[in-house]
Amino acid sequence: MVDEKGELQGFNLLVGGGMGRTHRNEDTFPRLADPLGYVDKDDIFHAIKAIVAAQRDYGRRDDRKQARLKYLVDEWGLDKFRSVVEQYLGKKFEPFKPLPAWKYEDYLGWHEQGDGKLFYGVFVQNGRIKGDAKKALRNVIERYELPVTLTANQNVILRDVEPAWKEDIQATLEAAGLADVVDLTNVDRLSMACPALPLCGLAITEAERSMPDVNKRVLTLLHRLGLGDEPITMRMTGCPNGCARPYMAEIGFVGDGPNTYQLWLGGSPNQTRLAKVFKERVKLRDLEATLEPLFAAYKARRQSGEAFGDFVARVGFVALWEYANSYVAAEKVATLPTISVDEDTYQALEAAAKAEGKTIAHVAVERLGKNIKMR
Repeated sequence: MVDEKGELQGFNLLVGGGMGRTHRNEDTFPRLADPLGYVDKDDIFHAIKAIVAAQRDYGRRDDRKQARLKYLVDEWGLDKFRSVVEQYLGKKFEPFKPLPAWKYEDYLGWHEQGDGKLFYGVFVQNGRIKGDAKKALRNVIERYELPVTLTANQNVILRDVEPAWKEDIQATLEAAGLADVVDLTNVDRLSMACPALPLCGLAITEAERSMPDVNKRVLTLLHRLGLGDEPITMRMTGCPNGCARPYMAEIGFVGDGPNTYQLWLGGSPNQTRLAKVFKERVKLRDLEATLEPLFAAYKARRQSGEAFGDFVARVGFVALWEYANSYVAAEKVATLPTISVDEDTYQALEAAAKAEGKTIAHVAVERLGKNIKMR
């Protein structure tokens, strides 16, 4: 936390966050961090030491899957954890300082640095750069002696760029295939995957190598449904340890076998709300069949300006399961058996379809299914 002159004053501390979990072990789970309190800059080392000491003395040692700090905070509750840490610290924490609403920023593209120079955020899909792109990036870094920052979204920021260098840097990188932000799709820009196979010993399926194709298929589906390049945050991991933060995404694919994923939905665009498991063991070959009803429901029922993750959180899984179970894809309507109804029934189906944001075929299948089950 800084003052009006930008001078460091102290730190807000948060504890108990973590992504790692284990499939089919409900005692393991992702968790968002809780605000612990505020400390002066001179006390930060002592505060961190007190937190670590509390975890050292009270954290689980009998079960490696429960050894994370987040499980201690979750078991004790924040108030008890804070009280114990304050005993180690020898003083109480000050109240957590107010913060502005969190906004997700990826810092891609060109930006003013604040001192007359620029910085440039370079998109690196899933953090993997090789071949000509790698050579070009190294070339501009060495040519202009640029300091580099690696972001939490696997991208690269080139800093201290003189305005006169901008054109050459951008031309060099684009010629090697590193697209400028204005040329990226939202689906690519907002997606991320962990390395997974073949580099990670914990991986049970693909992630980094599959994500680009998944992005193309999702983008094609969005366009087919009339949603265009809708901004949707997607994450994919090759195992449940969560290194690419799938549990905070609007759509998270969590590896659960060869080309098989848990589908997590409902995280927020700014990644401050956890997603939940929507469906188990989704095969990659069934990607479109699984997502199409969800996107169709989103298009039909979303509120103005509502993001996909916020829509999912608002309507809930039950409504989405019901919608998906009776959903009829447009291309399948012609292949379905034909039944005849009277004019009044058709008009009632048409009115219901309009009111519920569904097709007439969707409503007909839903109503007939319910009626038959009742009998």
